[in-house]
Amino acid sequence: MAFNHSLMKEKLTCYIIDDEPLAQEILEAYIAKVSFLELKGIFSSPLEAVGSMKENGPDLLFLDVNMPDLDGLSFIPMLNPKPMIILTTAYDQYALKAFELEVRDYLLKPFSFERFYKTALRLYEEQSTKLQPETTEPIREPKSESEYLFLKVGHRIQKVAISDILFVQGMKDYLRIHTREEKIMTLQNFAKLEELLPSRGFARVHRSFLIAIEKIDHIEKKRIWIADQVIPISDTYADAFYKMLKGLQ
Repeated sequence: MAFNHSLMKEKLTCYIIDDEPLAQEILEAYIAKVSFLELKGIFSSPLEAVGSMKENGPDLLFLDVNMPDLDGLSFIPMLNPKPMIILTTAYDQYALKAFELEVRDYLLKPFSFERFYKTALRLYEEQSTKLQPETTEPIREPKSESEYLFLKVGHRIQKVAISDILFVQGMKDYLRIHTREEKIMTLQNFAKLEELLPSRGFARVHRSFLIAIEKIDHIEKKRIWIADQVIPISDTYADAFYKMLKGLQ
């Protein structure tokens, strides 16, 4: 899409709420490197930030989960209006709850500047797109219908390149799509996703896992290694999976 830069939002204002001084310093340094982010406040707890947020509601909030007095997940429903929220935490078990609360991304500590920037840029472009008039150039369709998936993530539709997918993990009513850069939570089921993916490129190996064949590093003792992740092969799917591999030789 061609952006009209005169209409783009100049900067996203940001708050950091995190009780770890080192985490605050890292986020502050990352934000300082990004021209379209402007840091407006650093707080050690949600209670410290409440007054300032009511007066100067930020566009974007970098929020830790585990904090004294009031944790980040409990704080989110209290926000009205609610800014865009990126959770920053060392624990991945809160991902499902976080996406139910419609956070915009989930950064696992320690995260790289590249990962941070990719998320910040996506949110900035989303906000800037909202400012474009209806007469702007429409989004071009991909060259091939099978190059991308368009998945519902919270209140947005996110484009995911099929070639970026490493594997998909089932989590109750949600799917967590793993790429090398991020983990995307979507309210989807395996049956529907398998209809959208090229059949020769992906295989179900477990009731909770679907993998990209070309991303396999090696297989040993009914376990698949993909990007340092170990994925089990269940008896239910083993025969069909190994037959598929033989057919690809």
